[in-house]
Amino acid sequence: MSGSPADWFGDAQQALFEAVVQPLMYRFDLSGVLEQGYEGTGWLLVGLLQLVVMLTLMRAFERWRPVEPVTDRRAVRTDIVYTLIHRLGLFRLLTFLAIDPLWDALAAQGRLWELRPLDLDRLWPGLTDIPMVSFLVYLVVFDFVDYWLHRAQHRFGWWWQLHALHHSQRQMTMWSDNRNHLLDDLIRDSLFALLALAIGVPPAQYVALVALTQLIESFSHANVRLDFGRWGSRLLVGPRFHRLHHGIGIGHESGGAGTLGGHNFAVLFPVWDILFGTARYDGLDHPTGIRDQLPDQGGRDYGRGFWSQQWLGLKRLVGKA
Repeated sequence: MSGSPADWFGDAQQALFEAVVQPLMYRFDLSGVLEQGYEGTGWLLVGLLQLVVMLTLMRAFERWRPVEPVTDRRAVRTDIVYTLIHRLGLFRLLTFLAIDPLWDALAAQGRLWELRPLDLDRLWPGLTDIPMVSFLVYLVVFDFVDYWLHRAQHRFGWWWQLHALHHSQRQMTMWSDNRNHLLDDLIRDSLFALLALAIGVPPAQYVALVALTQLIESFSHANVRLDFGRWGSRLLVGPRFHRLHHGIGIGHESGGAGTLGGHNFAVLFPVWDILFGTARYDGLDHPTGIRDQLPDQGGRDYGRGFWSQQWLGLKRLVGKA
């Protein structure tokens, strides 16, 4: 194998593609999309590596200092289903079938109109010659946009009806990050795909951006009593900072019961919450969930299994649940 991590990953992707994915694609007469299959193999490999980190390092943290005992294992098992759907590429397959042709058409139309991405080199000549620097710039841009998208999920009633599924988990663990309505994920991922096209993020860096963000998000949802100290918790989102975002009546309300809003929206860098007045550091280990699902607050049903949660999300969207 070659020496750099990128080369190791490339070698592993090629080996997995040739040994497993390519034969399956030929078997099911999909030879016309081999290029997309190779790209999908990269996402599959990233997901497998993420699962290894989660099952070793993150699980060790959860055993070391849990915030609360795991009493609702069925809820956690449902979250594991969501995680496997996303990390093993099944959701990527859905987006490939549903919207990738649209992105290809938009990109082709943009070339016809002579639209050019907002390349960093045009703003800062030579920046992309230093991959680590350009990666960090893209990471900050993506996280800034993610902060505002997250606030929008809590601001607009129709979007909250989908995003509420994520907040309805009463048993937070490292598996909870991917507990989302598929339509919510489709909207969010589509917006980030457009952003990547607009600012010219190279495909390899896009994969790395998504992979790093997902890992940090998984850890920030973990059932672990941990923050990064006075200064560290202002540099990177940790489990305690994000748990407050899921706290009943804190993370999804700004003006009291029944309102929308919340605190601690940042995905990676708390600086956005600090700058825009949504940061809170005064909480410890709040119970998580949504006020209206509590028995004495209406007992709203958000579903127990994957399919019931997806169906109820659609019913909330149209005002039928």
